[in-house]
Amino acid sequence: MAHAVADRAAHRPGPAPTPPKRRRFSARAGRQDHAGPVTYVVLVVAALVSLFPLYWTVVAASSTDTQIVQPPTELLPGSHLIDNLKIAWDQVNMGQALVNSTIVAGFVSLSTVLFATLAGFAFAKLRFRGRNGLLTLVVATMTIPPQLSVIPLYQIITDLGWVGRLQSVILPSLVAAFGVFFMRQFLAEALPIELIEAARVDGAHSLRIVWHVVFPIARPAMAVLGMLVFVQSWNDFFWPFIALNQQNPTVQVALAGLGSGDHTIDHAVVLTGALIATVPLLLVFALLGKHIVGGITAGAVKS
Repeated sequence: MAHAVADRAAHRPGPAPTPPKRRRFSARAGRQDHAGPVTYVVLVVAALVSLFPLYWTVVAASSTDTQIVQPPTELLPGSHLIDNLKIAWDQVNMGQALVNSTIVAGFVSLSTVLFATLAGFAFAKLRFRGRNGLLTLVVATMTIPPQLSVIPLYQIITDLGWVGRLQSVILPSLVAAFGVFFMRQFLAEALPIELIEAARVDGAHSLRIVWHVVFPIARPAMAVLGMLVFVQSWNDFFWPFIALNQQNPTVQVALAGLGSGDHTIDHAVVLTGALIATVPLLLVFALLGKHIVGGITAGAVKS
């Protein structure tokens, strides 16, 4: 009997071993990966390459035109930055240009974010006849070169007496097809239809749903879109150069008339004006960059 019990105990199957993959995954679950030295080297090199044009602009803006165009090339900032700033500021209406660009970029950004969010919500979550066809038409307008609309648009602003005035630049850019498509794609994934249905059950009308449900969820995408539109509007040159003039310019239009002398161009003054035009964008990103990056991260993480 004792031998039989011993034989059964010897042949009794033991506990199943844990699969190797599960042990490996569970061991890695609480461990955080760390970047190696190669990653840091690549990041530092990429950062230096990205920042070099800005650094070179500072060097050129603080040098004379002779120091820029004649070898050897200067790689350290000079002592002429204040003089070049005074020349650039006085040669064109740079103060008025900065104010005008701020007004134009601000109005265009706010209107594009507002209208694009409303339109994106409608295309993403509302059901109405012809929705897909209308969305296709909106997206198709992105393939039309903007140069094709210059002549009829200029005729319109001429008839309205808006040549040389800021509304000729603001009104044609109040909303963009890219913004509508961008917000539609974001809200289609980030906004659950159950929230809208629950709000309607509670008696909320459409405007209240937009204000209390859509806008809070769409805030990350709205921040990103606003930043992109602001930068694009600030850097826009083609249409403002046609619609405005040097008496009432934006920054890019003012830069077009900067540095020109008697058959020569003062490159140091031109790059000083470019530095003046770049500083506001750097300040905006320094103030809002944390919120924009945080919004992108929040929008990328799905529960």
